[in-house]
Order: sequence, then structure tokens, then C-alpha cells
Amino acid sequence: MEDSMIKFDIKEVKADTIRAITECSQRGLLHTTKWLAELNYSLRDIKLDNIIANQDINVVENNENDMYILAKSYFDLKEYDRAAYFVNNCTEHKTKFLYLYSRYLSGEKKKMDDMTDVPPDPLKNEDLKLLSSDLRKEHISGNLDGFGLYLFGVTLKKLTLTREAIDVLVESTHKYPMHWGTWLELAGLINDREKLESLILPNHWMKHFFMAHMYLELQLLDEGLALYCELQSMGFEKNDAENAIETFKKIIKDDPYCLDNMDTYSNLLYVKEMRVELAYLAHQATAIDKYRLETCCIVGNYYSLRADHQKAVMYFHRALKLNPQYLSAWTLLGHEFMELKNINGAIHSYRQAIEVNRRDYRAWYGLGQTYEILKMPFYGLYYYKQAQRLRPHDSRMILALGEAYEKQDKIQDALKCFYKACNVGDIEGMALIKLANLYENLNKDEYAAAAYTEFTDEIKNAERSELSHAYKFLTLYHLRRDQIEQANHYAQKCLQFEETKEEAKTLLRTITEKRIKVEEMIVMEDMNETDPVGDRSTRVETTPGSQLTPMNLSFTPTQ
Repeated sequence: MEDSMIKFDIKEVKADTIRAITECSQRGLLHTTKWLAELNYSLRDIKLDNIIANQDINVVENNENDMYILAKSYFDLKEYDRAAYFVNNCTEHKTKFLYLYSRYLSGEKKKMDDMTDVPPDPLKNEDLKLLSSDLRKEHISGNLDGFGLYLFGVTLKKLTLTREAIDVLVESTHKYPMHWGTWLELAGLINDREKLESLILPNHWMKHFFMAHMYLELQLLDEGLALYCELQSMGFEKNDAENAIETFKKIIKDDPYCLDNMDTYSNLLYVKEMRVELAYLAHQATAIDKYRLETCCIVGNYYSLRADHQKAVMYFHRALKLNPQYLSAWTLLGHEFMELKNINGAIHSYRQAIEVNRRDYRAWYGLGQTYEILKMPFYGLYYYKQAQRLRPHDSRMILALGEAYEKQDKIQDALKCFYKACNVGDIEGMALIKLANLYENLNKDEYAAAAYTEFTDEIKNAERSELSHAYKFLTLYHLRRDQIEQANHYAQKCLQFEETKEEAKTLLRTITEKRIKVEEMIVMEDMNETDPVGDRSTRVETTPGSQLTPMNLSFTPTQ
């Protein structure tokens, strides 16, 4: 009986358990890792000998290690409250960060679970305020390392304490510059070049990647491209994943199971209205992993292109459940709510997008549109200004701002915007007609005629009503100035449109009459110039009041 009794060294069991935890975690076997961690926690009073501890199990022997291992296994399975509970009183930097970060993610997860159509206001999040207060105390005591400072900066950012958030995040980059997440959070708070250049950043090579990223974010494209080229010359490979549709097609051919950045590819297909390609991409992504973040966005775009906006909303919500910081999904969700005429949902979604990244010009632009619909033009103007500042060379932003100015009778500001939109390259072909219409309303006919002429010459896919109006204006403009050939040219164009066809016929008769008069005047002037005697009594006067007919030209010069 004694021979059947179980006998083993409990210290070897603990060592085997810790080794297995590491190996299973590295292989993504999270549930087994959790089971082993719980087993190891039950042996927390067992101390390993130095010999066993150093047998390639990479264990740091301290009082918090077993609690950290258990909490980390819960954390990996998104049991955040459970993770935080077991490391509540730990003091070691790594374990303390796990405790604080678990609290933060628990709050974010609950916020998403409770969300219906509209996200909650972060300023009313008591859990976030309490976490930020605890982090502030740790910061004042000097107990936060680079990662702790990062988390403190994130909470400050969410509570819109922007200035303090920038200072804390900069401090974090100095303490641990290798954490790219800190740089990205900092990037979301920098709105202009002056602020960027005022930052005192660590003299570390990661700073160059941050600066290149910021240059592109601030539309300083030449500086950004130059810096990226310099980094590439140092040996870093260029990432072409977002360059064009053809590049994405090549990526899929080389790596058919790749979902990285495929949400961006779906955005391109959506904008180009490539339905077949987007449907195929949605099918492939769903077959690979239907619960992947990128898949939810791809399928959401697919349903949006089909005008099934309710299903699109469902998939964008699903994406946000997976990652509440997913900027693109917040913005796209706002667009879908706009299609569904759910203005409150759209406003809250766009604001959530701005909370994630204040430089998301699409969200600012969307807010401008929503407040226009609500007939609150002053607010609309404010949001359009923010969008235009972020995209100073995007004609769509400039045009929207110009229209907002025009609605508030700020005509000179509107003119400047429409003129600038023409100069930067009018993407939608609307700036010229807006400029022409405004000049026409101001009775500045010469400027209006120049704009209408350029509009008719350059815009190939213009609305028929806009073209017909432009041709009619140009016909009348040139007719008033006795520019017969130009007037005739545009009157002939007016015949192509039902709304101006009848009026064009009348104008052409007027043009014919004027042409005859002008021809008669020219003939009489020629005859007067060839009079051999020069006797004024024989000359035909061509004063403005004279009526010239062909009969007036049949005479014999005096001998």
C-alpha cells in the first residue's frame, strides 16, 4: 500500500508548472496557461531553490511573481476585473502596471458593452476619473515608470486635460522611448507645427519615426516624405500596404490569408464603388476570420455600399466591441447614422472619433454636416473650420467652409474659400460654379463670366442644370457687349437643354438681327473710306440712330 502512495518533489512541480506556463503562453494556449497559473498560485508558498529556479525557466523569484502570472493569464482572456483583483496590492512596476491597465480596460469594455446607439460621455465616467486620480497620486510620488506614465497620459487625454496629457506623455517617451503607443497617443494631441517643434523629445532614433508620422498628419508632405526616404536609406524597408488598389491585390496574391490593413483596402474599394471586388474581399475575410476587427469593417463597408445601413451599423459596432479605439469604425459609424437620419447617433460617433484622434478631419467634417442639418449654421461653421485646418489643401473642406460662410452672408470669406478651392485643385468640380454663381449674385459680371467660361471649358461631368445656366449667362453677357460670335456660340449650346431651348431660339433671332446691323455698318464704313471726292454730303452717316437696310447701300457717288 505504501508503494502506491504518490511521491514527488513539490518544488519540481512548481518549476515544471512555471516552465509550462511560459511555453503554453508563447504558443497561444491561453486556457491551459490560465489553468496552470491557477495551479501555480496554489503553490505560492513554495519557494524554489536557486538551482531549480535557474534551470532555463526565466523566473524571477519574488513575492509577487505567482500573483502576476495568475493575473496575466486572466488578462489575456479579457477577465480584467479578475486580473486586477489578484494584483491589487502589488508594488513591482510590471505587476502594478498590469493592475492599473486591467482597471482601465475593464472600464473600456464595460462602456462598450453598455453602449447602444450612442457612446457614453467620457467626462461622466467615474471609473476613469478614479483611475486618473490614483495615477496622479503615483505620479506625484514618483512611482510611475514609462508605462505607468503612458497610462496616466491616456486617462488625461480621455478626460480632455490636453496640456497635462502632453506633458505626461512626453515624460513617458523620455523614460521608455521604445513604446510606440506612447508616441501615437502624443501625436493625437499635436495640432500644428509650432506645437510640435516646442516639444522637448528624447534624443532617440524613435523620435525620427514620430516626426515623420507627425509631418504627414499635419499635411507637411514634403518634409514627411523626405524624412521617410532618409529612414529608408538607413535600411528600413518601405511599407507600401496603403499605396493603391493594385498594391493590395499583389499583397493578397502573395499572402492570401493576410487581413492586416485590409480594412483600408475595403475603404478604397468603397470609394471607387467597386462592388464586385468588395463583395469578394468580404467573403474572403469572413472565411479567414469573421470575428476579426478588419473583417467587421470590410463587411460593414460592403453592406453600406449596398445601402443596407442597419447591417453596416451592426458590423461597425462589432468592430468597436473588439477595439474601442478603432478610429475608422467610429467615423464610418457616424456616416451610417447620417444615412439613417439618426443625427444624435452620428454626432456622438463623430465626437468619439475625435476623442480617439483629434486630427480626424472626416469626423470634424461630419459634425459640420450634422449641425447644418439641425439648422445650426454657427456650429457647422466651427466644425468645418476645424476640418479645413487639418486639410488645408483639400478642396472639399474648403468648399464646405465657403458654403457655410455664404449661408451666413459672409460673402467675402465665401469668395476667398471658393477661389482657394479652385486653386488647390477642385476634386468635385464644384468650386468654379459656386464662384460664378456668387459673382453673378453680386452683379460682378466680368468675374462671373470668367468663372462660367472656365467652368464650361474644364468641368466635364457637370450637372445639366448648371451647364445650361452657365451657357445662358454667357450668351447674354456677350450679347450685351455686341460680341456676336461668342454670343452665338453659347446660344447654340443652350439649344441642347430643355430648360433653355426656347429662350435660346429667341436669343438667336436677336443675335441674327444684330449681326445684320453690324455687317451693314461695316459695309457703309468701307464705302465711305473709298469715296474719291470726300464730299460729306454724299456720305452715309452711321450714327447710332441711323437705320441701315440693303436699300440704303444702292447709290451712285456724286461726280
